[in-house]
Amino acid sequence: MTGANERAPKILDVPIGLGATGMRQEFDSLGTVEVPADRYWGAQTQRSLQHFNIGNDRMPKEVYHAYAYVRKGRGGGSYPGGPVAGLEGRPDRAGVRGDHGRLNQESPLYVWQTGSGTQSNMKVNEVISNRCIQLVGGTLGSQEPVHPNDHVNMGQSSNDTFPTAMHIAAYTMATEKTIPALKRLRDATERGPAKAQDAGAAVGTPLDRSA
Repeated sequence: MTGANERAPKILDVPIGLGATGMRQEFDSLGTVEVPADRYWGAQTQRSLQHFNIGNDRMPKEVYHAYAYVRKGRGGGSYPGGPVAGLEGRPDRAGVRGDHGRLNQESPLYVWQTGSGTQSNMKVNEVISNRCIQLVGGTLGSQEPVHPNDHVNMGQSSNDTFPTAMHIAAYTMATEKTIPALKRLRDATERGPAKAQDAGAAVGTPLDRSA
């Protein structure tokens, strides 16, 4: 923690990514667990991968991009008087901005999780924590000086943050993909029957304008 009388650590200009190989140890309230050393996630994410290894349906990346916005609203892993001076309100410094997806490779979780989406929440918190630790030259997995729950999650409940992230993801998908696609379909149908049939074939839906 950075107190009033302590010198704030230097924020390093380190690109996103880990060049380490092998495994490193992370820990939570249940004990230690080994995590791939080239990944930012921590113990709770790794436990979810091990215990909910069901099928191949992964949580959509859009949910994690949305979660980054939720965390951005909370200060991106820091806050005035918090653990690392210089990171306050600067989630882009931690590389967690939701609009670039620069950490897509850190989204391995299956959709099968506990009911409130706790693992997805903690996955985001762990990634932000370790990225912040990397930016101050700390040791990944130490949870110092940025703790995934105390400083990133800040005690918030997944019962609140996961629905918020889902709403943001749904809005983003609707405005960026669904609505534009529907507008293109509408424009195609207005250009004439031939174009409409071409559009219908493209989406696998026969379009009958005679009705």
